[in-house]
Amino acid sequence: MTSVGSSRPAGNLPGELTSFVGRRRETAHAARLVRRARLLTLTGVAGVGKTRLALRVAAHVREAFPDGVWLVELAALTKDTLLVPTVANVLGIQNRLTVASMDALTDHLAAKQLLLVLDNCEHLVDASAVLASRLLAAAARLRILATSRQALGTTGEHLLEVPPLPLPDPGQPVSPRAGARGEAVRLFVARAALARPGFTVDADNRATITRICHRLDGIPLAIELAAQRVRAMPVTKILLGLDDYLEFLAAGSRIATPRLRTLRATIAWSYGLCTRQEQQLWARASVFAGGFDLDAAETVCSGAGIAKRDVFDLVAGLVDKSILTRTHDDTDTPARYQMLEAIRHYGHEQLVESGRLTAMQARHRDHYRFQAARAEQEWLGPNELPSFARLRREHPNLRAALEFCLTEPGQALTGLEIAAAMWHYWVRSCTHVEGRYWLDRAMALAPEPSPQLVTALKTGSWLALLQADLAAARSLLERARVLARRLGDELATAYTTLGFGVVAFFQDDLHRAVTLLENALAHHRALDDPVGVWLALIYLTMTTAVLGEPDRAVAFGEQCLALCDSRGASSSRTYALWVLSLGWWLSGDRQQAHRLIRDGLPATRHIDDRWVLAHHLETLAFIAEADDQHARAARLLGAAHSVWRSTGTPPSGPRYLALFHNRCEHQVRTVLGDQQFTAAFQHGTRLTPDQAVDYALDDDGDTSHHPLLRPKREG
Repeated sequence: MTSVGSSRPAGNLPGELTSFVGRRRETAHAARLVRRARLLTLTGVAGVGKTRLALRVAAHVREAFPDGVWLVELAALTKDTLLVPTVANVLGIQNRLTVASMDALTDHLAAKQLLLVLDNCEHLVDASAVLASRLLAAAARLRILATSRQALGTTGEHLLEVPPLPLPDPGQPVSPRAGARGEAVRLFVARAALARPGFTVDADNRATITRICHRLDGIPLAIELAAQRVRAMPVTKILLGLDDYLEFLAAGSRIATPRLRTLRATIAWSYGLCTRQEQQLWARASVFAGGFDLDAAETVCSGAGIAKRDVFDLVAGLVDKSILTRTHDDTDTPARYQMLEAIRHYGHEQLVESGRLTAMQARHRDHYRFQAARAEQEWLGPNELPSFARLRREHPNLRAALEFCLTEPGQALTGLEIAAAMWHYWVRSCTHVEGRYWLDRAMALAPEPSPQLVTALKTGSWLALLQADLAAARSLLERARVLARRLGDELATAYTTLGFGVVAFFQDDLHRAVTLLENALAHHRALDDPVGVWLALIYLTMTTAVLGEPDRAVAFGEQCLALCDSRGASSSRTYALWVLSLGWWLSGDRQQAHRLIRDGLPATRHIDDRWVLAHHLETLAFIAEADDQHARAARLLGAAHSVWRSTGTPPSGPRYLALFHNRCEHQVRTVLGDQQFTAAFQHGTRLTPDQAVDYALDDDGDTSHHPLLRPKREG
């Protein structure tokens, strides 16, 4: 059996890309506060190192939080309404409900001993304060570590101002020991050595480096930017350039605090030392949210003075100057580039001044409209998994594109197109709440009849269905059906028939559901629409299984699996395996059902689809109970319970599984007794999704006898 602690540590803290210099006192103090205080906010000016310190502290205290340390980056968010869904998404709480997103979040965290790191709260300070208050009130063992340029101002908040890095005393002679004690000087030397290998501090440059760090007020970001220049010039010229820029900008600066003037001057100086094309790329890249890859940079930032073939070299130049940070994971995904928020903001100002902001936002929108449409076309095919992963990475950019469409006059129809094209993404990522948020806004702004509107109505109705908002689903389907007929859109008409069939299924009108779904299946086949065929077969398998017609369920399920296999659709295949396993289980062939689920379970790790994982775990519990593995069944029910909760679904699962679930739980509880059942069930609830998969695949966890070798027990 897989133990609770056997899988990789929970959390999403990124690795450090560069060495962490100094801050021993602040790190130790903040770590003590995090263990003692419920909410700690690190405050300080831009560029002072709040985020870096928070991540360092979080790594130091990770062992104190068995349920993980989770980083939620807020810089790219522009709307308060997206704060809760963003936190939920990071935590894997794939909420399917129309309302009560906060309730799903508090419910998930209630029993967790977890550290939540909210980074860059200053532009969402009120919403962040409300979020922190609600979560801390609901979860007694939760701790929150926030970074913000200002306090959140909520009850119980502890504040720790992050100061600039210590500097040697300017009134004392600059000695090697004094220089070594100054963390600002150490940071400059460390980053300079990265920029120019072999760079060291010596008697000739020590005083100049110290003056540079003093000139920059010990602000880490400013020091790092200046240190990068040693590749191109001696430190004496770096100091001279800083003096010129600081004096020039200080006179007319509208920024009140001297340290912000210093940072702005340093960024402006770095901007001035870039080539004209590097400056243009810096400004244009500020339209990205949450990072970008080279393909996006070439598509969005080229033209009007920048050839597409030159973008790579320009990006590399900005990486060398520490304007862009390059990140890369261990997968085959392309490298990504990011800007610190202060640097991105400066680039945005330059883009506004150039008069090209709207044009660049439109190019950004078009690129991500293409990405959304491409992913939609690749569902039910060999590229559906990488397409899904790509949309997950680009979620902040897709939000930015949608926000542009819904705030720029005349762009709402394009917003409809993008939000509707993300149908499968909203469903499989369980971001139903956010999907409906964008669709509702777009439909309100572009209500005129159009092909985009009918597609949006179809998408919105499907999201409403999966949220069990049947009244809204029916209303949207009625509008879609009328408009589809008016436009002569046969495919949209087929989808509305399918949607009404699913509504009937959720309302337990099973015979009517079968009739509608079979009509939809025939219509989609006639139109050669494999996605519609797949959906119809999935729900026909489920409906006939619940009706007590396992032979028909198996027949539909086998057609669905064959369709996935013929198209190389590995992600969609996982759904087909589950519905087919349900049919075989009901037919009495538990061995075949078990084999199918074991075939599908490993894939759930890759797609991170909690909805299909919960179905697999639940059905394995049914099989274990039938094979007299009662303790195993209880643990699997507990594991499924946690996953159901993370999706916003009732703990017993969807309504169509409730009968099977209740029968299974009653039988297991009767055999084990309440105390043993509760202990095994709670063990299952403590498993992470990865651990639950490991346990489900470990057939020897509860018995020395392989369950598939036992004689079948009918009933």
